[in-house]
Amino acid sequence: MSTEGPSKTASASPSRSPRPCARRGRRGCRCSSVFPPPIGWMADGASRNRWSWRGGCGTWKLARRVRDLGVDLVDCSSGGTSLEQKIPMGPGYQVPFAERIRREAGIRTGAVGLITTPQQADEIVRSGKADLVLLAREFLRDPYFPLRAAKALGVEIKAPAQYLRAW
Repeated sequence: MSTEGPSKTASASPSRSPRPCARRGRRGCRCSSVFPPPIGWMADGASRNRWSWRGGCGTWKLARRVRDLGVDLVDCSSGGTSLEQKIPMGPGYQVPFAERIRREAGIRTGAVGLITTPQQADEIVRSGKADLVLLAREFLRDPYFPLRAAKALGVEIKAPAQYLRAW
């Protein structure tokens, strides 16, 4: 974790135009004419420190621009990349960023931020706050979260053929 925030060469840098990245996103994929891969953009612009893209106030405007360039999904984060940040944390504390970007920019969003229970993740998607949830730290803490979530939500899943002997 940096004390200074993202470097100026980072791909999400506000100084970089999203246009070339969006244009290159689908090129070079052999199957792109048959099955175009989705393109996501990580909006670290809602950050609550000086490294944010205009302090988060214009993030939804930029999300609208990248949507028009062909980006399919915005990963909505408010940082966690700088020790300078003083973020009030609690369950789903970053979900409002995804909800606002989804509403204001009209683009699919992924929500993050202390989403730790199957019911919480399900409620975020069902209520329309985001189109999906992204669970990076929760997967580090609990690699079996998908299995636990399926069981808790009453969803029957089949094990991959390679796992059947251990299932």
